[in-house]
Amino acid sequence: MTSTVGTFAWLVVLLPLLGSLTIAFSFRGLKGRTAGAIATGALAGSFIFTIATLVALQNLPASSRQVRAPLWDYAVTAGLDVKLSLLVDPLSIVMMLVVTGVSMLIHLYATAYMDSDQGYNRFFCYLNLFVFSMLVLVLAGNFVLLVVGWGLVGMASYLLISFWYRRQTATRAGIKAFLINVLGDVGIVLGSFLILRHAGSSDFLTVFARAPQAFSGSEHDLTWGLVLILLGAFAKSAQFPLHTWLPDAMEGPTPVSALIHAATMVTAGVYLIARLHPLFELSHVAANIAVIIGTITLVMAATMAIVQTDLKRIIAYSTMSQIGYMVVGVSAGAYTAGIFHLMTHAFFKALLFMSAGSAISAMGGVQDINRMGGLRKALPFTYGCFLIGSLALSGIPPFSGFFSKDEILSSLLERGDWYTAVGIIGYVAALLTATYTFRAVYKVFHGPTTEDSQQVVDGHHLHFPPTNPSTGESEDTDVGFPGTEHPVAEDHLPMRIAMGTLAVLAVGAGLLQIPHVDQVVSNFLHPTFAGSELLESTEASTKTSIVGMLIGAAAGLAGIALAAQFWLKSPGTPARIQASLQPLHTLLRRGYFIDDLITLLIVRPARWAGAVFERSVERLVTGTVVMGGPTGVVRIASAVVRGAQTGSLRVYAGVITTGVGAVLLYALVDR
Repeated sequence: MTSTVGTFAWLVVLLPLLGSLTIAFSFRGLKGRTAGAIATGALAGSFIFTIATLVALQNLPASSRQVRAPLWDYAVTAGLDVKLSLLVDPLSIVMMLVVTGVSMLIHLYATAYMDSDQGYNRFFCYLNLFVFSMLVLVLAGNFVLLVVGWGLVGMASYLLISFWYRRQTATRAGIKAFLINVLGDVGIVLGSFLILRHAGSSDFLTVFARAPQAFSGSEHDLTWGLVLILLGAFAKSAQFPLHTWLPDAMEGPTPVSALIHAATMVTAGVYLIARLHPLFELSHVAANIAVIIGTITLVMAATMAIVQTDLKRIIAYSTMSQIGYMVVGVSAGAYTAGIFHLMTHAFFKALLFMSAGSAISAMGGVQDINRMGGLRKALPFTYGCFLIGSLALSGIPPFSGFFSKDEILSSLLERGDWYTAVGIIGYVAALLTATYTFRAVYKVFHGPTTEDSQQVVDGHHLHFPPTNPSTGESEDTDVGFPGTEHPVAEDHLPMRIAMGTLAVLAVGAGLLQIPHVDQVVSNFLHPTFAGSELLESTEASTKTSIVGMLIGAAAGLAGIALAAQFWLKSPGTPARIQASLQPLHTLLRRGYFIDDLITLLIVRPARWAGAVFERSVERLVTGTVVMGGPTGVVRIASAVVRGAQTGSLRVYAGVITTGVGAVLLYALVDR
C-alpha cells in the first residue's frame, strides 16, 4: 500500500508537467480551445490521482501516514544522502487537494476567459507549468527538492504575471515579483544549509527526529536558520515588508490572479511554516517573529484595502490580510485552524477573483469601482457569486470563512498571554475586512449606475479601444496584449461551472470543522501534528469558541453595516472624511510609502552602483584592458607582419639568414 501511495503521488506531480510539455511541443498545431482542454484534462487527472492518494493513505494505520516516495538517489556524498523523494502525509494531501482541485476549476474558467487572446496556447502551457512547480514544492520530501520547487514556482509566477509582455506595467510587475522572490529564495537556501549542517540530513522526517539533540547547545543556529527560511516564506506569501509585489501582480490575467493569489503561490509560506513546525517549536523566537509579522501584515493590508479603487487590487490586499491570519495561526501552534483557513480561503478568494473578472469584462476592461454601479440586475450570476465570496471573506455564518478564521482567533484567545492581544487585533481587522469587502459589493453591484455601467444595465457589454487600465495608454490586441473579447460568466458555461462549484464550497466547506461538533479536518491532520506540544494549549474550550464566534460574527456584521452606511445611505460621507483626513488617505493609498522607501534605499542605490560600474569597470577595464588588450596585441602583430611583406627577395633572404643565425647561436650558447 505504501508503494501505491508513492506511485499515485508521482502521477499527481507529473501529469501537469506532461500537459505543459505537450502544449509546448505542439502549440503551433493546436487550434481553438485544444490547449485549454489538454491543460484542464491534465489537472483533472491530477485531481483524480490526488483522491486515489488520499484513499490509499487513509487505508494505512494512523501511525504510518507519513510515506516517503523516493524515485532515485539524487546525490550521495560526504555522508549526505539526497533522494528525489516526495513526502505524502495528511498535510501534503490537503495541499494537493487544494492545488489540483482549485487549479482545475481555474483552468476551466480560463478556457473561456482567455478564448480570444493571441497567446492562448502559451498561457495554458505556463499555467500547467505553474501547477507542476507548486506540487513539487508541497510534496518535496527534503530541503533540496523544496528549494527546487520554490525556485520553479518563482519562475512560473514571473511568466504568468508578465504574460502580457508588451505592457510595460506587466513586465515591471513580473520583474518585481521575481526579484523579491529571489531574495526569499536566498533565505531558503542559506537557512536550509544551517539546518542541514547540524542535522546531517536533508530529509524532513530525519531532521525532525534529530533536531532536539542536533540543536542542543546550538539554538542560535536553529533560530537564524528558521529566520532565513521565514524570509523566503514572507516573500512568497507577500508578508510585510516583502509584500509590495502582490498588488502589482494584478497586471496578469484574472485567472492568474485567482491561481497565484488564492490557492497556490501565496499559501506556500503558510505551508512551509506548518511543515517545519517541529523546528519552530524548538525556537520560540523564530515562531514569535512570524506571529508579529503576520499580525502587522493583516492589519496593514486591511487598512490599505479600504482606500483602493481598483477592484482586483482590493481583493489582492485582502489576500495579504488573510495570509496574515494563516501565518499567525500556524506560527502560534493553531496548525489545524491555519491550514483549514488556507483551504476555505482558496475557495472564496478564487471565487471573488473570477467574479471580479466577469464584472470587469462586462465593463470593457474597466477596473475602477468608481466607474461601476448597479450591476446586480445586469449580471445576476456574477453578483450572486461575488456576494457569496464576500460573505465568506467577511466571516459571516454559516459561510466557510466564519468557521476557519474564527478558529484561529479563538485559538489565540485560548493560548492567552500576549496572544490574546493578537487575537483582539485580529477581530478589529475582521471588522475592517467586512467593511472594505462590502464597500466593493455596494460600489460595483448596488448604488446608482454610472454613465458606463448604465450601458451594461441596458444589456450592452462595453467595448472600449484597447487601453492599459493602469495607465490609460493605447494598446492593440496582438500577441502580448489582452484579447479582443470580454467574456462574462452569464454568457459562458465553463465560467459558470467553475464559479458555481467554488460558490458551493465557499458556503459549505466550513461544515467540515465546526468547533466541538465536527472535527473532520483536525482528525485528518492529526498524524502530521501528533507530536506537537502546542496542540492542547491552542485547542479552544467550548466557552472560548462560543465567545470567539460571537465576537467574530458581530465584527463581520458591524463591518457590513458600516459599509452600508457610508456607501449606500450616505454616499457623500466618505468624500468628506477623505478631505478632512487627506494625509492619512494618502498614507494608506501609497501603501505606507513602503514601496517608495524600498526605491529610495535599495533600487536607486543599486541603479547608481550599476551605472558607475558600467562606466568605470565595464567600459574602461573590460572594454579597454580585457577586450582592448588582446585586440591591441593582435593589431600590432598584424602591422609588423604586414610591414614585412615587401615582396623583396633580398629582404626575405636576410630575414631567413638572420633567423637561422639566431638559432645556431642559441644552440652554441646552450651547449
